[in-house]
Amino acid sequence: MADNRAANQAAEETTAIREAHRFDVKGLEAWCRDAVEGFGGALDVRQFEGGQSNPTFLLTTTGAGGGKRYVMRKKPPGQLLASAHQVDREYRVMKALAETDVPVPHMYALCEDDSVIGTSFYVMDYLEGRVFRESVMPDATEAERRAVYANLAENLAKLHKVDYEKVGLGDFGKPGNYFERQIGRWIKQYRGAQTADVPAMEELINYLPAHIPAEPSVTIAHGDYRLGNTMFHATEPRMIAVLDWELCTIGHPFADVAYACMYDLLGVAGGATAVDRTKTPGVPTEQEFVAEYCRHAGRDGIPHWNFYLAFSMFRLASISQGVYKRGLDGNASSERAMTLGDSCRMLADHAWDIVQRPA
Repeated sequence: MADNRAANQAAEETTAIREAHRFDVKGLEAWCRDAVEGFGGALDVRQFEGGQSNPTFLLTTTGAGGGKRYVMRKKPPGQLLASAHQVDREYRVMKALAETDVPVPHMYALCEDDSVIGTSFYVMDYLEGRVFRESVMPDATEAERRAVYANLAENLAKLHKVDYEKVGLGDFGKPGNYFERQIGRWIKQYRGAQTADVPAMEELINYLPAHIPAEPSVTIAHGDYRLGNTMFHATEPRMIAVLDWELCTIGHPFADVAYACMYDLLGVAGGATAVDRTKTPGVPTEQEFVAEYCRHAGRDGIPHWNFYLAFSMFRLASISQGVYKRGLDGNASSERAMTLGDSCRMLADHAWDIVQRPA
């Protein structure tokens, strides 16, 4: 029964390999025989749905010695920015976390030889579980929502407690001055993509660099930590994997906490609407989520919380403006780019409101 359920789930989540992403399946199969422990049988490949920047595939072995599932993530084809789509960094951080209590899939092997399938890629374990695509978890009970979000906060605290030097990630990013560097980067990105005057962005550009808290914490920072980038047990409110590590670096823990709150709990990201907790009880407020995180992180609270939340919104506003500008220029990777014209202004307005609310 479990095998049938897994097969049905896999079929629903995948399609045939899209034309633009085709590669030498036989070449991949031969590489797996040499590099992936326990690999056997013939290889069937399907592509996962979704808009991940790094195309993701379900590998299923069939025939004699088969019957196992794996997941492959690879760089997309074509000319790429040197700092983008770094699947080697994804592989490295998950491999490093394998011996910690942060839930990650088992990493089998990384291939940086483009002659195998045309780009770098890695193979990891296929996990059966649930990904909550909607932050309000519409089909869940109040108790399950509460438990899932408590676990989301707990595992973020676990990540931030990892000694990144001890697990071999001492050179994974620049420690210290995270917000100073990030704010400078996103101001530059915004200026390069600006198409209209957005008063709230100008206010934030003046305010944020001058109000960076003197908080010296340095940890692994996921960069895109939110409910939709995690996988939970099939029937229990227990996380079994943190996924999508493409933006991971050595950074500041409060950037992750604020990003999760902004994305999942405030309804201001990804075209979402405000969370109506009368209809979805159990979804925590930002204050409740922060308190749960602090309980597991051993902190009394997060001073200057409004700064961290405003920074997260400013960062996403700049990203949204860049995507919209690429849409105007006709070189965006998604048709959705042209729908983001108001996202920058909306996020900036929210961020400036956050700055001005009582601490």
